[in-house]
Amino acid sequence: MFKAFLIKYGEIGIKGRNRYIFEDALMKQIRFSLQSVQGEFLVSKESGRIYVETVGEYDYDETISALQRVFGIVGISPVVQIEDKGFEDLTEQIIQYMNVVYPDKNKTFKVHARRARKNYPKSSMELNADLGEQILKAFPEIKVDVHNPQINLYVEVRQKINIYSEVISGCGGMPIGTNGKAMLLLSGGIDSPVAGWMIAKRGVIVEAVYFHAPPYTSERAKQKVVDLAKIVARYTGAIRLHVVNFTQIQLYIYDKCPHEELTIIMRRYMMKIAQRIAEDRNAMGLITGESIGQVASQTIQSLYSTNEVCTMPVFRPLIGFDKQEIVDIACKIDTYETSIQPFEDCCTIFVAKHPVTKPNLHVIKRSEEKLKEEIEQMIETAIETKEVIICEPDGME
Repeated sequence: MFKAFLIKYGEIGIKGRNRYIFEDALMKQIRFSLQSVQGEFLVSKESGRIYVETVGEYDYDETISALQRVFGIVGISPVVQIEDKGFEDLTEQIIQYMNVVYPDKNKTFKVHARRARKNYPKSSMELNADLGEQILKAFPEIKVDVHNPQINLYVEVRQKINIYSEVISGCGGMPIGTNGKAMLLLSGGIDSPVAGWMIAKRGVIVEAVYFHAPPYTSERAKQKVVDLAKIVARYTGAIRLHVVNFTQIQLYIYDKCPHEELTIIMRRYMMKIAQRIAEDRNAMGLITGESIGQVASQTIQSLYSTNEVCTMPVFRPLIGFDKQEIVDIACKIDTYETSIQPFEDCCTIFVAKHPVTKPNLHVIKRSEEKLKEEIEQMIETAIETKEVIICEPDGME
């Protein structure tokens, strides 16, 4: 029955003269997401409305799922679009719509008519009253409830007339590409993919860096991170993943520095390298999945010591979240089952038995003095030899 979808957006509507930029970015992302759905689709806009029209056969459920992954969409309405052939024809079309969509008529309803085209002979209020009257005549068992109806029937008179009654929730946010680029420190855990998803939801293009430590971390651990990037890419578009060989740097720190400081010092060098790569890629911030107090490297003191090496902003969208709140989002975006696969990353392999939880920055810097002889060359080598993997969403390679 439904050959078109009305796309509703939120914040974009208050962007004033720049609104068209956000609308165009949203339409681009809609087209990208629908590439994974069998069928042909036309995406267009008209006076603050974006439409997805179907051409030929298509999968309804897959189409809805694809649209629900597009940042910027707050609502998706399957819509019947008809030509204006007069009020009688409109009445017939609405009665047919009610018959098909609501076989059980023992419900309450309200008509929400909007006359956007001012040359239409009936006003919005007249349409509400007259269409409501015709529905009551056609279906004696149905009742009007203007306060809390079970059916909200929307009728919009535009170039065509839109008839719809369902608004399926989208994921909200802003269209990808409207708010710059940032670099995600992506591990194989639960938190970092969620953090990347949350920042991308604000319209930020996300690239990612993963620190690999062969042979201490396996190729399967690396593949797990690639798989996570591909899942997040369903929402963001292809993610460029920078895989940095961190083994020599970790072994050097392990050999030269106190073991209880290993996690903090290692994290500081990860942030330094991530920032270097971010600068090379014209990214303007780093993203981490840190949450206050979750582990030893995420106490306030540890975060202070880690942050000190960065000159660009570090976005930590999960900073005040409980673990269960993070897990809930991971389940929602389908990264959780992949994240809990038992393949350890370099952070867990080299963690000390009793890591310092309240590091003193002056002490940490004094320990890092022991690394001066070779660490800069190691960083250069790690960046020069990094591997770049373009992680396309599943089904789009």
